[in-house]
Amino acid sequence: MPETVTIVFVDRSSARKELNTATGISLMQLAKTNGIDMEGACEGCMACSTCHVIVEPEWVAKLTPPAEAEADMLDLTYGVTKQSRLACQITLTAALNGLTVRLPQTTRNMMD
Repeated sequence: MPETVTIVFVDRSSARKELNTATGISLMQLAKTNGIDMEGACEGCMACSTCHVIVEPEWVAKLTPPAEAEADMLDLTYGVTKQSRLACQITLTAALNGLTVRLPQTTRNMMD
């Protein structure tokens, strides 16, 4: 049986929303099924960057480092920081209980 974790999204106006979910899904799936303002235009195929999030610094080391393809896709979006990741590439695990991410001020949909 999957474990449950709490994930915190901080929106563009700095409002926080805590969501509880089972492990094993992507951060993008969690956002899209819970009304978080995240487009995820490519549905997790890593063909866009509309699920760009900024991971709070204390959580960066707990994530698997981004693959080269993810880093390349992030190079094509706005507002990238050292903590930027694609939410479709973050699979929720028990070790990520309490993970906090911020939505960037703008996103870029290269699929339009």
